[in-house]
This record gives sequence, C-alpha cells and structure tokens, in this order.
Amino acid sequence: MAKRLSLDTISTIRLLRIKGYSLNEIKGKVPAGYGTIHRYIQRVKIDPKYKRWWFGKRGGSKKRMELAKLKAQKKAKKLISTMSQEEKAVFLSALYWAEGNKKDFGFTNTDPEMIRVFVTGLEEIFQIPRDRLRASIRTYEDLDKDRCLRYWSKVVGIPPEQFVNVNVLKGKKSGKLPYGMCRIRIIKGADMLKYMTAIRNRVADFFIASPRSSTDRTGVS
Repeated sequence: MAKRLSLDTISTIRLLRIKGYSLNEIKGKVPAGYGTIHRYIQRVKIDPKYKRWWFGKRGGSKKRMELAKLKAQKKAKKLISTMSQEEKAVFLSALYWAEGNKKDFGFTNTDPEMIRVFVTGLEEIFQIPRDRLRASIRTYEDLDKDRCLRYWSKVVGIPPEQFVNVNVLKGKKSGKLPYGMCRIRIIKGADMLKYMTAIRNRVADFFIASPRSSTDRTGVS
C-alpha cells in the first residue's frame, strides 16, 4: 500500500504548481511519485503572475529540442557528405541484410524512401541497369490495387505495365499499409546475392573480431 502523503507535502505540491513548477520540478522537491503529484496538481491553476515564466520554460524546452535536432542534422550531413562508394555499398548491403530475401535476390519493404534508396543504390553503386530490375507489389483486399500500382510505379521509376505481379492478399491493412508493399528483384541476381552476402559476412566478422571503442570517428558514444 502506498504511503500517504502528509498535509504539508500535499500543500507544498500545490503551492509549487501555483508558482508554475512542472511535474518533473516538483518531483525533485517532494518525496512523491509522478502519479501522486499529477493527482494533486490536476485542478490547480497557475497564478497569473507566474504564467509568463511558466510559458517561457515551455518555450525553452521546445527551443532546446529544435537546437538538438539541428545539431544532429548538421553532424549527419557532415558524416554522409564524406561517404565513399565503398561505404555506400556497405550501407546498401546492410539494408539487404535486414530486409532482403536470403535464398534469392529480392528486397521487400513498405517504406517508399527505403525502396527508392535501394533502387538508386543498385543502379549507381552496383551498376545494375534499370532493365534488369523487376518490381511487384502486394496489396490487401481493402486497398485499391490500381492506386497502389501507380504509387509504387512512381517510387521505383518503372511504368505500371512493367510490374510483373500484383498480389492481393487477404485481410485489411488500409490503416497500417495504405499502399501495400513493394518487392524489387534483379534478373539473374544470383551473383548480386552472393556479393551482398559476402559484404554482410565481412562486416559481421569485422565487428565480432575487432570490437570498436565506445567512441569512434563518428563521435557517437
């Protein structure tokens, strides 16, 4: 059974809230859990003379989040701008490791950006010509298959008539998968599969045999 708070503690919680203290700030000043504090401040109104300070804190938190986001974007941009062709090949093999078929060359996903990156990488990094690519889609009973086909055609850059298959599966997925999923294959892709697998294996060997320090050249710790 939870320990009952004293009247003094309850009074302190409410007074701090009146002065514009946040739940986290109050938690640091009284021996009570978040749920208990929240219960006692639910109907407590912040004194108008503290409102400006309270709103300022909220705005400050938002500004800190935006600054952190910009800092992360700047670091990411600097990192990616120095990627070599070899590093891009490793990245694509990692995508295939996560989402690709292990028996024959096929890459399936619901994320249009991931599909677009993968197709572009096959062409630009591995020099796979567009005419060797084959695309198909999987939709569901509650989806408009023609709409899905047009959508993935635009993502992949292949005319709808060149999609080899539209497979309609049982079930309803319009809320989760509004366009179904797309599968990319390569004609005579056995060699590409072997190459992707070889890269994956070498990456695995590298990390297992040579564990990195807690902070590497990317600055991530």
